[in-house]
Amino acid sequence: MRDRLIAELGAVRYEGFLVYLMGPYTTFEVTDLLPDETDPESVSLPSAQADSKAIDEMQRRLRRVQGSLRADPGINAFLAIDANVPLEEMNAATQSIKLARASNAVVFIVPQLGDNLGVGMEIGSVLEDRYPDGADRTLLAHEAGISSAMLGGVTTRWNARITPYDDETDLIDEIRNFVVEIMTREQFGDLEPK
Repeated sequence: MRDRLIAELGAVRYEGFLVYLMGPYTTFEVTDLLPDETDPESVSLPSAQADSKAIDEMQRRLRRVQGSLRADPGINAFLAIDANVPLEEMNAATQSIKLARASNAVVFIVPQLGDNLGVGMEIGSVLEDRYPDGADRTLLAHEAGISSAMLGGVTTRWNARITPYDDETDLIDEIRNFVVEIMTREQFGDLEPK
């Protein structure tokens, strides 16, 4: 998967340093996930819908963060959709896990954007797969003001790093510092290079 990603993503200064950026950039209806024979009224499920303008802005934010990281420090930051792996070839959950395994670092970006059920499920599956060996390589950056028992659980259960951010500049700075730390630890410290 690493070779496939590097080939898909194009040239940057540190093309072999892959950073998987995860965040909500599509909406879905939770009831669509229920088996056909299940009456949606019989189950209590939160909505995973968000305002389409907010989703569009989140995708633009992810792309701006990606572009900034590709420029400085020059790493191969990518979103799952950049991998060009058709869902017919590999389902979305498996893609997330395999992309995370192939990456030097994984960053979850959690904005205040309605219900983040899909992001929560993705975070949990990737963290569970990466724990304990990949915990050091994982950052969850959440917009300031978000409070959730799940955020505390991320550090308790999986020992992943969590950081709040106030705005996009702060978000990029936090991620850049994290990425540079992982790069340094791979080159001179206690992390095996990928």
